[in-house]
Amino acid sequence: MCGIVGYIGTQQAAPLLLEGLTRLEHRGYDSAGVAVLGASGSALKVAKKAGRVRDLAEDLPKRFAGKVGIGHTRWATHGPATDANAHPHTDTKGDVAVVHNGIIDNASALRKLLADDGVDLVSDTDTEVLAHLVARSDADTLEGRVADALAVIEGTYGVAVVHADFPDRIVVARNGSPLIIGVGDKEMHVASDLAALVRYTTTVAHLDDGEMATLTATGFTTYRQDLTATATLARTVDIDPSAYDASDAVHAAGGSFMHREIHEQPQSTERALRGRLDERFGTAHLGGLNMDPRETRAIRRVKILGCGSAYYVGQMGASLVEELARIPADAEAASEFRYRNPIIEPDTLYVAVSQSGETIDTLLAVQEIRRKGGRVIGLVNVVGSAIARECDGGIYLHAGPEVAVASTKALTNMFVGFALLALQLGRVRDLSIADGKRLIAGLNRLPGQIAEILEQEEELAAAAARLAEADSLFFIGRVRGFPVAREGAQKFKEISYRHAEAYQTSELKHGPLALIDEALPTVAVVPSDELTDRNVGALHEIAARRGPLVVVTHEDVDLGELDAVRIAVPRNERELDPILLTVPLQLLAYHAALHLGLDIDKPRNLAKSVTVE
Repeated sequence: MCGIVGYIGTQQAAPLLLEGLTRLEHRGYDSAGVAVLGASGSALKVAKKAGRVRDLAEDLPKRFAGKVGIGHTRWATHGPATDANAHPHTDTKGDVAVVHNGIIDNASALRKLLADDGVDLVSDTDTEVLAHLVARSDADTLEGRVADALAVIEGTYGVAVVHADFPDRIVVARNGSPLIIGVGDKEMHVASDLAALVRYTTTVAHLDDGEMATLTATGFTTYRQDLTATATLARTVDIDPSAYDASDAVHAAGGSFMHREIHEQPQSTERALRGRLDERFGTAHLGGLNMDPRETRAIRRVKILGCGSAYYVGQMGASLVEELARIPADAEAASEFRYRNPIIEPDTLYVAVSQSGETIDTLLAVQEIRRKGGRVIGLVNVVGSAIARECDGGIYLHAGPEVAVASTKALTNMFVGFALLALQLGRVRDLSIADGKRLIAGLNRLPGQIAEILEQEEELAAAAARLAEADSLFFIGRVRGFPVAREGAQKFKEISYRHAEAYQTSELKHGPLALIDEALPTVAVVPSDELTDRNVGALHEIAARRGPLVVVTHEDVDLGELDAVRIAVPRNERELDPILLTVPLQLLAYHAALHLGLDIDKPRNLAKSVTVE
């Protein structure tokens, strides 16, 4: 969500901060700002503005020199998007500047305390109290002053602080919101996302919750809030910086990161499978689970936790586990999980799913499970992320950096990860070697079949243009097809801003059918399976009420004389068909948004990495 960048070194800070903020635009934001410090004794300079980073850059004063600085892109939580509410926030004298991701739960009480003490608060935000608290501390060091301020804060935060009296350092702290330190040559960087760092360095250190750090031009030190030292080390990450660069040619053609990432799915799927399939024994090798066969056989239930698209693909994963491993499995929204005081069972395997590995709701669910002694593994895309570090083991997605807010290639790799998990669980239980080999063959066909679907883009674009004209849509599916429908509706609503609702096809007659008319299209997921006849029967009920139909199906499904736009996808093994049925829905959503002229990579009100509850 909100983005943090910071720099200290030998170069001018402002251009580097603006470049870093630009690379964080995919996270979602409504305002931006920077603060810089010059040499000892110079004033703190702050510039901030509601709107895009480019608007801030255009309005930046010509004299904005300084080799120490922090920057921020804000996603509104307290107060609307205004210049005053943009970060950085300062104290009354203008000596302290703070940028903050997260939410301060006791901000109202702290604002009242400060106001009663004569402090003039100039914003609606929770963050402003931090600047005043740091300024009011009488500690001798900046580290001590920040620690004093954080001691009275309740909530989540990633913060970076600069102070005119301490121009040789930046102090940062983390509690529930990611911060990554980047180590350069006689310079140091800090950011909330690797995207802002990779152009300058791939040597990074991830802060843990409850940890603080001081950055100087020559290095960094880490410590707890009581200022006792910790031993966090930097390491090199294997990442291609160019993966975060938008292709000028693609954008000139009206494309986006989302379009590029949809078309990267054949390659990303191959990466997810590479080295993990054992054709001889018909199984998968997932060494990162950190479980031996005896522990694996002891699992009696699988509980999958995710948010948004990760939750819907978790439902697909639960179906895979039940079908292949014959273990009871279900998926639940991580955002609700810990609030119902869940019973954590020792023989249940919990699976946390998150593209970023920083989704706060999912991270808190993981921490709840671990507090109660449960075993939890992660399905994440970012090495070194908070969820990856909190889990007992995991499966990295290897999708490569995903920049667009709407997840595509990471979601597909999540499904592949669940298929590999279900295969490994199944083969240590009752899944035959023949079935194991059948599924491996199916997994190996996926990249080529996804490429086949992408070749239908022109046909899908035409269907999407018609759907985009509707104010509301239904997405329907049954059993394996229902989570596909839910994900399709999610994609459509989040980037086209059209109301899209997913229903189980069998539930139409129990209420939703009342809404069907010629103005409400239905996108139906109809695989060739044991429920095909019932699904087709439901389509005829919709057609009888003049409801427009788009049917995502297999070539051998007979729709009879039904008046519908038919989108055929290749057949795979029945357990793996859901992900192939999902890919056309990604393109439908993309082309609907493109038809409407919307900002596809930065949908309104949304963020790539949700780091506040």
